[in-house]
Amino acid sequence: MSEDPSRRTLANGLEGRPTPPSSVAILLCTLNGARFLPLQLASFEAQDFADWRLVVSDDGSHDGTAALLADFQSKHGPSKVKLRQGPRRGFVANFLSLICDPAVASDYYALSDQDDIWDAGKLSRARSFLMNAPAATPTIYCARTRLIDDEGVEFGRSKLFRRPPHFRNALVQSIAGGNTMVFNEAVRQVLLRAGADLELAAHDWWIYLATTAVGGTVFYDARPTVSYRVHSRNLIGSNLTLAGRTLRIQMLWNNRFKQWNDLNVRALERIEPAMTEASKKTFALFRRSRTASLLPRVWGLLRSRIYRQTLSGNIGLLLGIVLKKI
Repeated sequence: MSEDPSRRTLANGLEGRPTPPSSVAILLCTLNGARFLPLQLASFEAQDFADWRLVVSDDGSHDGTAALLADFQSKHGPSKVKLRQGPRRGFVANFLSLICDPAVASDYYALSDQDDIWDAGKLSRARSFLMNAPAATPTIYCARTRLIDDEGVEFGRSKLFRRPPHFRNALVQSIAGGNTMVFNEAVRQVLLRAGADLELAAHDWWIYLATTAVGGTVFYDARPTVSYRVHSRNLIGSNLTLAGRTLRIQMLWNNRFKQWNDLNVRALERIEPAMTEASKKTFALFRRSRTASLLPRVWGLLRSRIYRQTLSGNIGLLLGIVLKKI
């Protein structure tokens, strides 16, 4: 993927002639989400783009989630809302089971968590950009998020990333939140090639990796389109607090990041033939250098030109390279 397309502004995506109708499949994964799910379902109904349909994969809820979903299906009809049972192997497997199901077919696919709230223009904004991208080019729309607590009170925004989305970034960082992602059929074809049986740390990181590896385009919108609910129980695990950032350093030291990269490397090997030549060279250098001795490792990974989005992130990356934690 060249850096120019990834720097494209939304205005560039919206310019020109009116776009024809197209459908969006909302892929929602649920598990015991009854407390917050009604607000998310209401935000689907409030979308200013009506040509959506919802496919829900519930991973074994034992609260009121199933009843809420059944009521929503009754209200809109089974052609608009489809319900299914998930694989019960965690959220990554649940999302992959939806994404990689050939029976779920649409022009575009929007991933959804159960406890967020979408802006009314989320789908239309994403779709307007995607409609003006070449259909054969794997293309992702993603955006910043508005951060809300358990009570729905806004307390900040996710980080604003300013460096271009790129495979060299995706190898060491996930910037595209799955709850903001909308992507085209060309992206899904890449994911289908790899399959749903992957073991991954995160499905959204994988989608960013796979799309950039094959030369696709990632548009990162600086304008938030989702209110992302950050619960008190997982705030410390995020990078939004000092405690959270300290925990990230501990995870690096304890080889968690290295283990995640091991999973990503194995996943990328499934789509290696479809990669661009530039991505193949970068991937080969990254894969080989990670296991080399100190000087070849540092030199090789620096030559691969991998990068994170912030100065502090790149300092941590350099430390990880030296300590063989990448």
